[in-house]
Amino acid sequence: MESDKYLNSLKDNGKTFFFSGLFLSKKQLHKAAKLYYFCRSLDDLGDTHQNPEIKNLKLKNIRNDFNSLDGGEWKEFFNDFELGQKAITDLIDGIKSDLDENFERKGWDSLLNYCYKVAGTVGVLMLNILNVKKIDRALPYSIDLGIAMQLTNIARDVYEDANMGRVYLPIELIGNVEIDSIIEPSEEQEKNIKTSIKNLLYEAEKFYNSALYGTRFIPLKARLPIIIASVCYREIGRKLIRNDCDTWQERTTVSTVKKIVLVLKAVMYLFTKPFNIKKSETSKRNLLKIFLNEDNET
Repeated sequence: MESDKYLNSLKDNGKTFFFSGLFLSKKQLHKAAKLYYFCRSLDDLGDTHQNPEIKNLKLKNIRNDFNSLDGGEWKEFFNDFELGQKAITDLIDGIKSDLDENFERKGWDSLLNYCYKVAGTVGVLMLNILNVKKIDRALPYSIDLGIAMQLTNIARDVYEDANMGRVYLPIELIGNVEIDSIIEPSEEQEKNIKTSIKNLLYEAEKFYNSALYGTRFIPLKARLPIIIASVCYREIGRKLIRNDCDTWQERTTVSTVKKIVLVLKAVMYLFTKPFNIKKSETSKRNLLKIFLNEDNET
């Protein structure tokens, strides 16, 4: 069955999201799995070894016609998604930016813009699946959760990305370090990289707090799975810090046993944590203005 294809993709490739998705309604889980499949397919297209021009052309075709991806009926799927067209085109633009042969190092502002495009947009799309009625209220916080998770990904995958010729750590943290110095660093360079990773994860914490604050704008039935996804993904970064930000060893993951413990923590958060966070503590750099105002190339 087609729905099994989407669920299997989520289960195999997005274990944290599949785990938290088990707490959604069956209908919402299937929609979330289909959304994950769409986003994963776009991301995989960006990571293939095809000629960049061919990949750019495919992404451009999908941008103009969603149904050109995998022959699916994606237009129909996204038809009722409020702000869906904007979010998807921004997502594709973010993936396309990774295809540039002259990959540019990013400062904080451009990094956050990138994180919004490749991950914050997914948060926007999830608002529709969760049946959020006042999307304008929840919007900035859904973007912040996506940014927090992407910053976690970047921190975890520093070594892996360097082997692909990419450095996402912002220049303000890492400086103009050479890629070879990340792959095989000296003792001093390794110390600098670890400090940069730690500081990036500290920044991610602000966005996680902002996202938790924003769960008050999500229907109560859908609130728990979002908090579970947040605390489980946040744990990746915290575990990385406990492991001295060692990005050169095995990839940092969270065990199933630990996730079960975090579910209990999420249940306690459900009625306490979001309301204990002051609005002044939420992210002051959410990209709502970018989402609403940025022009897109056609």
